[in-house]
Amino acid sequence: MSEYQYYEFAAIDRPLTRAEMAELRAVSTRAVITPGSFTNHYEWGDLKANPADWMRRYFDAFVYSANWCSCHLLLRLPKAAFHEAELHPFANSLTLTVESSDTHWILSWILEESEDYDRFAQDDGNGWMRKLIPLRDELLRGDLRPLYLGWLAAGDALPDDMLEPEVPAGLAELSPAQQALAEFLEIDPDLLEAASAGNTASPRDDDDARHIRAWLDTWPSPAMRDVLTRIALGQGQQAERQVKSHYARWLKAQRPASSSSPRRKVADLRELAGSVTAIRRAREAQAHAKREAERRRQHEARLRQLMAAPEQSWKAADAEAARGGASGYDKAARILAELAEGYALVYDREAFERELQRFLVPHARRAALLRRLTGAGLWPG
Repeated sequence: MSEYQYYEFAAIDRPLTRAEMAELRAVSTRAVITPGSFTNHYEWGDLKANPADWMRRYFDAFVYSANWCSCHLLLRLPKAAFHEAELHPFANSLTLTVESSDTHWILSWILEESEDYDRFAQDDGNGWMRKLIPLRDELLRGDLRPLYLGWLAAGDALPDDMLEPEVPAGLAELSPAQQALAEFLEIDPDLLEAASAGNTASPRDDDDARHIRAWLDTWPSPAMRDVLTRIALGQGQQAERQVKSHYARWLKAQRPASSSSPRRKVADLRELAGSVTAIRRAREAQAHAKREAERRRQHEARLRQLMAAPEQSWKAADAEAARGGASGYDKAARILAELAEGYALVYDREAFERELQRFLVPHARRAALLRRLTGAGLWPG
């Protein structure tokens, strides 16, 4: 099987200039290049550029997938969106790295060694950008759940005694983009459920509105004027980030220290995940048993209906056997197998065998039919 690599970049905050598009075209003659994107795949070669350099110079998002079971997501965010102290607790060298330039943070979510070979044999990488790009806007609005997912993706590779970062609210109710990120990174669903145990829910709209009104009463007028000035200057996104950041800090300060969930060790999360797995398997086993019981009930009802007039099935089997050929013998064997079940349910096996002997009198020379009946356990070999 040949190698396959998929590269897709997106420019969000500003479109590419003609000069920049020409620079990208000089690197690849086959790529699809627009003012907002660069997309290409390679089956033998590779991108003749460093994606990290392109993220620093041109783009705000990057998705990469390779059929050797590896995929990456990079997002570039303005430096003002986060303080380093907010990002540091989530970063690790395995699944979520944080780099910075003078103006931006570059966050990288990484899956290096997936064991889902079927996924990477079938997934060509197309479509992930559309699913994951909303994460950038969520992060700009102060939602830290994508960062926690990046930390959690490291899973078994994290030290047992490592403390988890503070769990963002709403981990049990991920957005569609966050659900896609969990799938992209192949986070163990049981580990994710364990991590969200006891987590506070995202505020309801009415609660949020009530809190915002209380917060506005405490916000100084100069800060409000600064936000309105940004909006008037067309800097709405920066203004929203400023408001969200200020509100998040105020909301956190209102929470008593005792109301925060205690930070757990990785070993604790693994133990919780084991319990979740056991409960899930028990639930799945119960559901499977229920489905099987219903299937057997329906099957027995059909057999009883068949046994209300078994002679019709004997005639159908006789007609198929007389028709001959592989198809006729296969159908005859299936009908006879069903009759055997019906007799065992309503009468007994001996009654079926007596009827089968009478059935075979005109078909005794049909060796292919007898082989099928022997294989089905209906006739001694």
